Amino acid sequence: MQNKGLVRVFAILFGLVCIYQLSFTYLTYTKEKEAEAYALAKHPEADASKLRDTAEKTYLDSIGKDPIFANFSYNDAKSKELNKGLDLKGGINVILQISVRDILEGLANDSKNPAFIQALDAADQTQKNSQNTYVEDFFVEFEKIPDAQLASPDIFANKNLSDDITFDMSNDVVKPVLKRRIDESVTSAFEVLRKRIDKFGVTQPNIQRLGESGRILVELPGAKDVDRVKKLLQSTAQLEFWDVENAQELGIFLSRMNEKLKKELEAKEGKDIKEEVVDEVTESEKVLDTVQADTTKTDADAEIEKLLADSEDSTDVETQVNPINDLIGPPSVGGALISVAIKDVEQFDEYLNRKDIRSLLPQALRYTKFAWSKPEKDGERVDLYALKGNRDEVPELSGGVITDAAQSYDQVNNVIVTMQMDGKGAKKWEEMTGRASQTRGQIAIVLDNIVYSAPGVSKGPISGGRSEISGDFTVEEGQDLANVLRAGKLPASADIIQSEVVGPSLGQEAIDSGIMSFGIALVLILIWMIFYYGKAGAFADVALVVNILFIFGVLAGLKAVLTLPGIAGIVLTIGMSVDANVLIFERIKEELAKGKSQVDAIKDGFNNALSSILDANITTGLTGLILLFFGTGPIKGFATTLLIGILTSLFTAIFITRLFIDGYGKNGKELAFSTAVTKNLFKNINIDFLRKRKIAYVISAVIVLAGLGSLFTQGLDEGVDFVGGRTYTVRFAKDVVPTDVEKDLVAVFGSAQAKTLGANNQLKITTKYKVDETGEEVDSEISNSLFTALKPYLADGMTYDEFSNGDEDKQEGIMRSMKVGPTIADDIQQAAFISVIGSLIVVFLYILFRFRRWQFSLGAVAAVFHDVLVVLGVFSLTWKFMPFNMEIDQAFIAAILTVIGYSLNDTVVVFDRIREYFAEHTGWPLDKNINGALNSTLSRTLNTSLTTLLVLIAIFIFAEPLRGFMFSLIIGVLVGTYSSLFIATPVMYDTVKKVGLKEKKKTEE
Repeated sequence: MQNKGLVRVFAILFGLVCIYQLSFTYLTYTKEKEAEAYALAKHPEADASKLRDTAEKTYLDSIGKDPIFANFSYNDAKSKELNKGLDLKGGINVILQISVRDILEGLANDSKNPAFIQALDAADQTQKNSQNTYVEDFFVEFEKIPDAQLASPDIFANKNLSDDITFDMSNDVVKPVLKRRIDESVTSAFEVLRKRIDKFGVTQPNIQRLGESGRILVELPGAKDVDRVKKLLQSTAQLEFWDVENAQELGIFLSRMNEKLKKELEAKEGKDIKEEVVDEVTESEKVLDTVQADTTKTDADAEIEKLLADSEDSTDVETQVNPINDLIGPPSVGGALISVAIKDVEQFDEYLNRKDIRSLLPQALRYTKFAWSKPEKDGERVDLYALKGNRDEVPELSGGVITDAAQSYDQVNNVIVTMQMDGKGAKKWEEMTGRASQTRGQIAIVLDNIVYSAPGVSKGPISGGRSEISGDFTVEEGQDLANVLRAGKLPASADIIQSEVVGPSLGQEAIDSGIMSFGIALVLILIWMIFYYGKAGAFADVALVVNILFIFGVLAGLKAVLTLPGIAGIVLTIGMSVDANVLIFERIKEELAKGKSQVDAIKDGFNNALSSILDANITTGLTGLILLFFGTGPIKGFATTLLIGILTSLFTAIFITRLFIDGYGKNGKELAFSTAVTKNLFKNINIDFLRKRKIAYVISAVIVLAGLGSLFTQGLDEGVDFVGGRTYTVRFAKDVVPTDVEKDLVAVFGSAQAKTLGANNQLKITTKYKVDETGEEVDSEISNSLFTALKPYLADGMTYDEFSNGDEDKQEGIMRSMKVGPTIADDIQQAAFISVIGSLIVVFLYILFRFRRWQFSLGAVAAVFHDVLVVLGVFSLTWKFMPFNMEIDQAFIAAILTVIGYSLNDTVVVFDRIREYFAEHTGWPLDKNINGALNSTLSRTLNTSLTTLLVLIAIFIFAEPLRGFMFSLIIGVLVGTYSSLFIATPVMYDTVKKVGLKEKKKTEE
């Protein structure tokens, strides 16, 4: 090997850089352990987890800027540590969909143009199964409408867009303008969310735009309060200031409203009573037909009269009901109109929104706007305010004038939010407060259509633009509201279309299981390499440990996120990286068997193995790149670690192992590449693989057809990733029976599934209830309904907050949850399909480029198709009775692509040796060359498969959340090893043979 000194220096420097990068993780770990011990000593009570969380944060904040090592503070180290994903640390991952419809409606000034509304409604429906952006589907639907013009004065050629769009523009000219304005709005939403998240208080948050779809990814590792995060992300922060109408002037309206509804109720009940009387009279007449003949008609008349009398009495009772007066109570604060029980708000709103009811308002109050107050903490009633509206329903002053906001306290120590307005806002605020002062009126501060406070103004106009919002706030609510106001309002609604919430205790369990599987797999590999290759295996083990250091160091340096699938990717990389050393050692053994000196054998062994190593790793790397491009969340973590591992394993196997081997033999020491037990293994093997290919075809055909039959009949256990819905991992204090729980859930949600996940006290619950609906209110409703349905199975006294939100010690309740909307589920399906097909095409082209014969590419792709169908078939045949989760989700797609990569890795090594045999033995028949190549690679094939299987089985046993993922990989490795010998090579042989015969006949003619 040339430039050994340079390689040695580079390896040492690179290793030191990796240690440096990882040292920050160690420093933060030690300080966080100190904070944990401090919090535990301060709050040792079992139920004081939230107090301990606060104490930990306070402790870390207090030491955050103090130097802890070489002038690096805890805050510095925290910003440079190895990032842990949600499944290891706990936290929240959401994808927000910024409503492009809202943006378009805003740009069109809320146009009521029929063509515009029709196109928007059609685009809403198309989006459910479309891969286009919303605006592209809107344009398509708009073009379908005859003579519809985007530049119509009542659509986009309005005063707000007058600088960009004029009425004489064609649709094609308007479209790019609208796309640009939409992109600006999404960028604005991104910045608003980023500002909110920066002030939220989690470390290492991640927020990024996802293409041009209007989607924004938000990751908050360590966040525990799910409801608080969702409110923060989805709140539009529509802050408005309205004058409050005099409550006395609306008293007549309420009275009229009550009388009208009362008469409607009386009329309805009278009709029902008449129908009931007729029914009962008819029944009485039937009774008369069966009585004795001497029964007189007078008796019958008396019975009918009695029924009518009872009905009249009943009517008198019912007419005492007052539909409005019976619902309302006195307001809890001055200035409000009435108060209503929270449960009756929906009914009251229905009344207020009726046109015939609003027509009862006096002419001077016809534009009155009604709004409810924020519910008092643990209260049961809310107040109704009447606001002075206008024809355009636009407030005099809105939140756009707010330049700063902060959480503070009033004179009696209640939490408030103070606000500062800009110059324009301050002037308008002075006008409004001056007017209110003169009329002894009030100004309502309304946020997202909820009245937070309605202070009176008694001391004249307020200048300077300062104001405050009071209400029944907690400190956190006050901080969040100030954060939202300071960041500004979202330009459109933001709906959570995909979310994943992982509790911190579940994350710690994942770390423990990941470390356990990682350690066991590593030990097994190290022992096996020494057992099989002796001292050479020990050198490979050193290179392997260096490889692990490099992987983690690069991850830390690149600020990549380590996930549980990422750990699986590292462990799998370790297993597969052994393949490079196995290839090298096997080639060295072949060269030694030819009688070469050790120095020459080592040199030629490394050189001859290089082509196979590169081809095998490039094909695996190509599938990893496709996975990285199309995957999301943890799948990107898996792909990232796999790609990093491929690069580092190549370097360590080719250079680090070579340094040790050359260094050992420089003084003439002999190095055996086997042990006494393994010295003669796989020698003099002469299996006729091609003769057995027809048997293999039959076996494969039976397995594939059985799998296809199962796929078409009972299908696969598709997860919410692909079909949409919500899924919850719920842990109970005691073992539960899934069928019993499922019955209770079906009674609440209509449809639901409950399956045991791991231990018998843990269930995976899935439902499609309201899957098409988004919003924080819907999420909260479903979470509350879940809590109610599961309450009989939960510990006595458990509250909803304890059930839904997480803390470090949580062992019962929702441990993990995931939501996928139908639109993004369809996108995930399409991305999965494209990634699998794309990887096959890319690999076909690469093998064609490397081997110059399409028959090699055909054989490789046939083997890959075979392997994928076998894995799918096994999952379809076994998912109903396997004791672990076998859902088809994004992780499964990662497994399929890994199987593709592994199968290709194995196949390419075999093909590379076949090509070498063709060059060396030009006089041999085709079948002899191929059989010879297969037998010569058998040791490498089985060795690599065995080491990889050891790794996968270790993860399968100890990492329970990854069992389905690992099971698919185990099946993939087994079938991939088989297919490289009995599918890929025979298919290549049969096609080459047929083409060769045709060419021979042409030559003879």
